[in-house]
Amino acid sequence: MDTQSWKDIKDEVYGKKGTERRDNLEREFESLKIGMLLRKVREEKSMTQSELAELIDKKRTYISRVENDSSNITLKTLFEIVEKGLGGKLKIQIEL
Repeated sequence: MDTQSWKDIKDEVYGKKGTERRDNLEREFESLKIGMLLRKVREEKSMTQSELAELIDKKRTYISRVENDSSNITLKTLFEIVEKGLGGKLKIQIEL
C-alpha cells in the first residue's frame, strides 16, 4: 500500500503552494485557527460569549461567528477582542 503525506494530498487535491486554490485553503485554515484560539482563551478565562461581546460593544452572535469562522473580522476588531475583551496582547507575524 502506497501512503501519501498530508502535504502530498494537499498538493494533489488543492494544487501546489502559490496556486489560488491552495492559497485560499491556507488562508481559510489560518482564519479557523484564529477563531479556535479566541474561543480557547475566552473559555480559559471562564468568560461567556455574551460577557466578551459586552466588553467590546458587539453582539454575542458576532463573537460566535468569529469563533466559528463565519465572520470576516477586521484587524481593529481582532485587537479589541484580544486586548480590551480578553486582556491579552496581539502580535502579528509576516512570513516571506
